Amino acid sequence: MSADTKIAELLTELHQLIKQTQEERSRSEHNLLNIQKTHERMQTENKTSPYYRTKLRGLYTTAKADAEAECGILRHALDKIAEIKSLLEERRIAAKMAGVYSDSDPPRKTMRRGVLMTLLQQSAMTLPLWIGKPGESPPPLCGATPASSDYVAKQGDKVAARVKAVDGDEQWILAEVVSYNHSTNKYEVDDIDEEGKERHTLSRRRIIPLPQWKANPETDPEALFSKDQLVLALYPQTTCFYRALIHTPPHRPQDDYSVLFEDTSYADGYSPPLNVAQRYVVACKENKKK
Repeated sequence: MSADTKIAELLTELHQLIKQTQEERSRSEHNLLNIQKTHERMQTENKTSPYYRTKLRGLYTTAKADAEAECGILRHALDKIAEIKSLLEERRIAAKMAGVYSDSDPPRKTMRRGVLMTLLQQSAMTLPLWIGKPGESPPPLCGATPASSDYVAKQGDKVAARVKAVDGDEQWILAEVVSYNHSTNKYEVDDIDEEGKERHTLSRRRIIPLPQWKANPETDPEALFSKDQLVLALYPQTTCFYRALIHTPPHRPQDDYSVLFEDTSYADGYSPPLNVAQRYVVACKENKKK
């Protein structure tokens, strides 16, 4: 089965799941309305009789079951979306290796900077939010949670890579994994910036995998970097990571970090607060300030 055929099938299944979600929600609304009306009657009568207690217990039990059923459908839909994204990424990588490009994914050498910045922003916005089950801990590469010690980034993964610049200084850049050699324990990565057009061979210690899920501040705040923590963050409208302090962690799932970049042009040594998406904030391997 071709990737296009499989994607079409998955989209059809996803459409059905969305319809099921709406049907489940419509069905549960009647029960939620009954709960509201029962509470209103209790307030009017100013008493809680055994009858109302029994009725509410049954209504809430049904509401809980309805919510769990809807949650199950939504999780199934999220799995379908993840599968579609994986197939699209595989297709993109295969086209890149074959030298064939689509209008939505032009070769780097012809990509305008504005297009690249838009793609990076879209990548940050579409990073999936980790939604664990009750009591389930966030996995590695969720928010600030580091990768396991034996983790190897896959072909096509975006990473922070420490490379030597033209002037000889070292810098952290946004890069895409081309391959990993298990014999030498080295990566081959491409500079994501069209102006770089460079391929680098780097050891594992020069690679930091980017988060694969956003952490939810409302349910998993421990999976986020905390205020004043030293990080590497992608400077807005660039493809380079710089040292920064967390000024404010995200408060809601859709929020970015607010960070203070190290900058000697300011009296206190830090820039004003700037927003950086969870996708582009990673732990800093250097603890001492330059």
